[in-house]
Amino acid sequence: MTGAASGVGLATASLFAGQGAAVVLSDRMGEEGTRASAALKAQAYEAQFIAADVSRGADVRTLIQGTLSAFGRLDIVVNNAAELAVSSVENCSERTWDRIMRNNLKSVYLMSRYAIPHLRRAGGGVIINIASVHAVASQQLMAPYAASKGAIVALTRQMALDCARDGIRVNAVVLGGVDTPMLRNNYRALRLTDEKVGLSAGAHDIGRVGRPEEVASVVLFLASQASSFVNGAPLIVDGGLLARLS
Repeated sequence: MTGAASGVGLATASLFAGQGAAVVLSDRMGEEGTRASAALKAQAYEAQFIAADVSRGADVRTLIQGTLSAFGRLDIVVNNAAELAVSSVENCSERTWDRIMRNNLKSVYLMSRYAIPHLRRAGGGVIINIASVHAVASQQLMAPYAASKGAIVALTRQMALDCARDGIRVNAVVLGGVDTPMLRNNYRALRLTDEKVGLSAGAHDIGRVGRPEEVASVVLFLASQASSFVNGAPLIVDGGLLARLS
């Protein structure tokens, strides 16, 4: 579970652990990740934290090997790590563009590349990539983020084709607004109020943004045999945000 120190990643790790899974949380935020892992262990759950920058191949290899050393096998990969930058194409520096692509897209490639051989050895498995409604529709000043999330949906489709013969399913969760630290910090960078982005009400037709725990339930579905016929799919979880024409 990447990006697991807070938000959707932590909620998903907590739900999986509560269902009896042995979970490995990973994040660049070592202190927060260690606390999160300790909180799960305090509930007698099987959990480990491995600090990693999953945009770096060496860190990903260490993360995968640490997972195997801790639990002996790998069955499910959730690619959740992400960063959001507020910028148009014209105003986006190469440095910012490359950083967002590394953190959001290259991380999915690296995690999948090094995990797939171990999923194959386990007899199959599941990869779940966390995307965004910005892959389908967008708003101003979201150029690098939208590009990265659109690429994740396309990559998910393609990986599903390559991995199906090995019993590995690959799907994407296309998220609308979810109340996480990243959402709050970055929308405030756009000088938008809570009401404008639906943190309290309004922007989403159901009157609020999502909760991390609601997303975690969808990820658990995609990881389970309940979704055994779902493959290569972008599953939209957005409170109806994309359903509106205007």
